[in-house]
Amino acid sequence: MQRYESYKSSDAAWLGNVPSHWGVQPLRAVTSLKSDKNRPDLPVLSVYREYGVILKDSRDDNHNATSLDTSTYKVVKPGDLVVNKMKAWQGSMGVSVHDGIVSPAYITCTTKADRVRPAYLHYLLRSSPLIGVYNSLSYGVRVGQWDMHYEDFKQIQIPLPPKDEQDRIVAFLDQKTDEIEAAIAKKERLIELIKEQKHTCIEKAITEGLEVPKNSEVGLSPKHWSRVKLKYCINLLPGFAFKSSSYSSNDSDIPLLRGVNVNPGKLNWEDKVSWPKASLAPHLKYLLEPGDLVIGMDRPWVADGIRVAPVQACDLPCLLLQRVARLRAANRITQEFLALVLTSRGFLTYFEPMLTGISVPHISPEQIGNYEATLPPVEEQEAICKFVSQLSTSCEQAIAKETQIVNGLRQLRASVIADVVLGKRKI
Repeated sequence: MQRYESYKSSDAAWLGNVPSHWGVQPLRAVTSLKSDKNRPDLPVLSVYREYGVILKDSRDDNHNATSLDTSTYKVVKPGDLVVNKMKAWQGSMGVSVHDGIVSPAYITCTTKADRVRPAYLHYLLRSSPLIGVYNSLSYGVRVGQWDMHYEDFKQIQIPLPPKDEQDRIVAFLDQKTDEIEAAIAKKERLIELIKEQKHTCIEKAITEGLEVPKNSEVGLSPKHWSRVKLKYCINLLPGFAFKSSSYSSNDSDIPLLRGVNVNPGKLNWEDKVSWPKASLAPHLKYLLEPGDLVIGMDRPWVADGIRVAPVQACDLPCLLLQRVARLRAANRITQEFLALVLTSRGFLTYFEPMLTGISVPHISPEQIGNYEATLPPVEEQEAICKFVSQLSTSCEQAIAKETQIVNGLRQLRASVIADVVLGKRKI
C-alpha cells in the first residue's frame, strides 16, 4: 500500500495524522443546514445504512409509514447531505443524487461544492472510523432511541484533500467498490442457489419419497402413501387469551409466546412480555415442552418462509398466547415429519387462496386441521427426516463458508474506503 510522502497531525483524536498538503476543517465549513419544505409533489426518499439516500419506492423492505401530509417533509436536492440522526450511530446517512423529500426528523444540509465534492463527502461520512465518532456523539437511554444533535455533528473535524485529489479518490473508489460489490453479488447469488436447491430437494423428498418406485410417475407420491387430514394425526392447541392488563415485565415471571416471537425455524425473545408465576395454576395446559411445534397464525408466512418453529429447552418455561398454536404429533406421523409438512410448499399453497386480498392474513386451527397431508409409513418418514437433516447440515456448512467470504469482502470494502478517504493510502 503506497503512502503519502509526509504527514501532519490533524489535532483530531479520531483522525490522527493526515497527508501534509490536506486541510482539516469542521463539517460546518463544507455544509450548511437547510430546512426547505412544502413540496409534497416530490418523491419520498429513504436513508439506508447500506445504500445511502435512495427512492423509498425502489425497495420493498422499508416499513416506515409515510405521513398522509408530506408538506412538512424536508426538500432534498442532488448533492445535499441527509442524516437519520436516530441511526447515525449505524452510519445511516449519505449525499443524495435524487430530488425528493425526507422525514422532518432528518438532518438535511447543502454541500459547498467549491470546497468539497459531494461524492467524496459521501464516501468519507459513511466510512467506518466516522461511524465510531457518531456513536460517541449519540445520546439516549437505549440504543434504539439514540439521537445525535446537529450542534455536535457539525463540529466533527474532517480531512479535506485538494479538489482534484478528491476527484481521483472518488474515481478510484467507484471502480474498486464496483468490483467488490460484483464479487459480493456473485457469492450472494450462490447462497440463494444453495438455498433453492435445498428447498427443492426437501420438497421432492416429502412428496415423492427418496426413491421413486418403478410403478409410480415422477412428480406423484408413491401409491402406498396415504392422504390424511392433519386433525386425525396431531394434537393442536390454540393459545389462551391472557389479559394484557396483567402482563408482567419481571424477568422472574413466565414469558408469553406471542406471534411476534415466532420466526421461521426459531423463536425470537427480543420483544418479551410475561405472566405472573402467582397466576400460573389455572393455565398449566398452556405450558410448552421441548420439541413442541408452534405456528404464528397472524401473517403466517414472511419472506424467509412459514412462521413455524420448534420449541427448545432454552425457550422454556413459556406459555402459549392466543394467535399462536401448538402442534404435537399423535399418530401416523412423527414430530420431525410434521415439521416438514408444516413448512412445505404444499402447506403454503393450501392457504394462499383463502387469504388473498385480506389485509391481515390469518389462519385458523380448523383450517390447519383440515389440511390433507400425504404421509408415507413411519419408517419412511424417519428415513426422509434423516436425509433432510444431513442435507440441511451440508447446505448450512456451504452457506456459512460463502457467508464468511461475503463478510470478508465487505470488510475489505470498508477498509479500502477508510484508508483512501483518510489519507492512509495514496491514490
